[in-house]
Order: sequence, then structure tokens, then C-alpha cells
Amino acid sequence: MFRSSRASVALLACVLVPSLAAIGCGGERLRGEETAVLTAPPLVPPPITRTHPTKVIVNLEAHEQTARLADGVDYTFWTFGGTVPGSFIRVRQGDVVEFHLANHPSSKNPHNIDLHAVTGPGGGASASLVIPGQTATFTFTALNPGLYVYHCATSPVGMHIANGMSGLILVEPKEGLPKVDREYYVQQGEFYTRGDFGVAGHQPFDMRRAIDEDPAYVVFNGSAGALMGDKALTADVGETVRLYVGNGGPNLVSSFHVIGEIFDRVYTEGGTKQINENVQTTLIPAGGAAIVEFKVETTGNYILVDHSIFRAFNKGAIGMLAVGGAADSSVFSGRQYEGIYQPEGGAMQRMPTAAAPVVPTAKNRAEQIAMGERVFAQNCAACHQPNGSGLAGAFPPLAASDFLNADPKRAIGVVLHGLSGPVTVNGVQYNSLMPALSLNDEDIANVLTYVYSQWGNNGTRVTPDQVKAARAAGGQRVNMDAH
Repeated sequence: MFRSSRASVALLACVLVPSLAAIGCGGERLRGEETAVLTAPPLVPPPITRTHPTKVIVNLEAHEQTARLADGVDYTFWTFGGTVPGSFIRVRQGDVVEFHLANHPSSKNPHNIDLHAVTGPGGGASASLVIPGQTATFTFTALNPGLYVYHCATSPVGMHIANGMSGLILVEPKEGLPKVDREYYVQQGEFYTRGDFGVAGHQPFDMRRAIDEDPAYVVFNGSAGALMGDKALTADVGETVRLYVGNGGPNLVSSFHVIGEIFDRVYTEGGTKQINENVQTTLIPAGGAAIVEFKVETTGNYILVDHSIFRAFNKGAIGMLAVGGAADSSVFSGRQYEGIYQPEGGAMQRMPTAAAPVVPTAKNRAEQIAMGERVFAQNCAACHQPNGSGLAGAFPPLAASDFLNADPKRAIGVVLHGLSGPVTVNGVQYNSLMPALSLNDEDIANVLTYVYSQWGNNGTRVTPDQVKAARAAGGQRVNMDAH
């Protein structure tokens, strides 16, 4: 374990004789002092242009706060810097980092920080435990370049990470990283809520679910849809993109993939020496990271996923890179359908848990429509499209649908029990198979009332009692061949 080199002696001298730190543990002389620029995801601090190590002061605060986990779903996150994942930290190899960790007075729990970039006991955890209203300081030298996860390591460690306390710190190599046009911060994480994906209201943490490694949510950047729509990452044709991708876990390995792109370079497991080229999907372990780079050659929406694919379409591990500029038909030519990559929602796979929180009850038709819109977005829009237009040759339209408007009771049965076989909608035949949706009576009534209120439909209001009666009557998946 002992290294009989001059570098080892210099390192030992830096540890034992702090006054020698001005020389720098990498043999370079420290010059100056600066306060680190910290950024919230998906932003990244600017590249380091200095060619010498310096003293870097990092000020980070642990803060517990309630925020959006998904549409209609709130969660009490434990954060570093007020975001999940925590603030992005960027330093240079050889920098001496003076780390200040504060715990906001409103917090209810003690917190600390374990930075995987630290060489020293606990990665800093043993030196940084802070109760609410307290600040702790410790110093370390950034010896090894690479992209590293940091997280809270206060007992119970898994709970602190699962509540959102992880982030990334980049230690740039002395020579820096190659210049690119765009840099973004993406981190995957899991949330273990009492209710299943999309169950509305404030959701508490479920320890049993966490121990069983059964997350209700697997997401990028702290919430479902954090990198979708108007929050998508952006680039232009011809630009190079670098993604700093972390996996806070606490349990699952990520199979990170960008649909429609090939990674030109992957810095394997966040290191700076092993670089793979022309990679389709890269594995990122819990508590690990990777740097991926690629050039975008034509326009369109490129979808970020965990290719353990049910996590993407049913639990939220999905994002988007929107590329503008001039399309290049020599790279890709063909019809592009916008919006097909919408989260499908967990209701198609899971029954609600008996211990789930009570679902909010709509008091009137307007509240039913508002709640039903969320259910539709989470479970129906992927196939039938956000505007109810359906997908030609595959999914029938819900807009101005003669099939729906003719028989609301039949519509309730379709949602409850599914549908298979040919069906004619607005004069066009579809040979579809729709699985039964594992939704409660309130959600079914609300989503049908929402659909009937939209897109030229007849305004029928469906009540939970009607759904309850249909459920009690039983029945199997509707087979349209028999009709």
C-alpha cells in the first residue's frame, strides 16, 4: 500500500504539513483563490481555463423542501443546493478545495457529504456532519481527474440518497477536456413512494419499497418530465454535445442511451483514460458516472432513456435533446412522428398498493376535468396523442369519436377491462389491442370525463359510482370480434 516515489512523499508532506500545501500535492504551486461557480441541473459551470492549481472555496447547503415529482404529485426532497440532483461542482486536478457544508435551519435531519472525488476517510462524510442550522468545513486536494458522484452518507444512508441527496463533481485533468459546443448535466435517480407512478397528492417515502428495490419513479434530474417539452436540452446541427451523466441510485444500474444518436466518445465510468468510441448504450452503476460526447448531424428530437425500457416509458426515465438548424437528408430521410415518445405511466403495469394515500376526490365536473387531464397525460397520451388525434393505422382517435360518444358504458368497460379485435372509429377500422388500465374508480371517471369534454366530443360526465357499478358487474377484456 505504500508508494516509495517522490509523488508519494510530496502527498504525505501535504497531508502532514499543511503549510506545504502552497506547493500543491501534484508538484504544482498553488496560486490565488476563487469561489466555485455552482450550477443547477441541467446547467454546467464553464470550463476551467487557468493552467495552475488554486484554492477553491465550495459553499453548499443541504435543504429539505417539497416540490413536484410528477404532474399532480409532490414529494419532500432532501437536496444539496435546493435541487435534485445537487449543484454541479467543477474543479481542476491539483486544486485544494475548501468545502463548506451548511444545513438549513428549517431542515429536520442532520446531513453530511461523501464526495467520491475525495481521497480520505468517508470521502468527507466524517468531517462534514451538520445538524440543522450548523455549518462544517473540511479541505481536500483533488488528486484524481474524472467525473464523480457525491451524496449524503448520514444514517440511514439509502434514505438520504433516495430522497434526492446526490450530485456530480468534475475534476478536470490538468490539460483540460477537449472543447465542445454544449455541455449538460443529467443524473438518474430513483424514488420510492407509497403510491404507484402518477398517484396524485403528496407522496411519502416507503422504506420497504426501497429495500425491495422497487421504485415507483426512475427519473432524470429529479422529476418526471424534467427534460421534456420546453425543458428539453437543446443543440444545433453540427454542434458537439457533452453530457455529464451520473447515477445517484441508490439501487439500480442505468443503461443510458440516446435514441437516434451514437456516442462518438464515452469516458468509461467517468474516468479520463479509458475512452470507448462509437457506443450505443453505456452502463452507469449506482454511485457512478460517465461522460458521453457526440456530434449532432441532423435536426429532430433525440430521446434520452434508461434502456431498461419500462423505466423510461412507465417510470419517468426519459428526456429530450431538441436539435435545430438545417436538416441533412443524406444522414436521415424519412417521416418523423413528433410526440410518440411520451411517458406511458405505471398504471398499465401495476395495481395500486392498498397502502397508497387517499386519492383526491373531485367535487365537481371542472375538478374532474382537471384531474382527468393529468391521468390522460400520464397514461393515454403516448398512444392516443396529447390532442386525441390517435396514430393512423395503430391507435384510434379519441377526438370527435363516434365510438366513444355512442356508448359511455362501453367506454368505461374498455378502460376497466381492455379491448381487443377490430373496431371502427369514424369510419376507419383499427385492429387494436388495448390493455386494461390499473386505475381506481376516481381516475377512470375523471379521465373519461376529461376526454368527453375535449376535441368535439359530447360532454358526457362519468361518475365514480358508474365505474364502481361496472367494476362490480365484472367482465373480461372487450373482444370486438364478437360485436
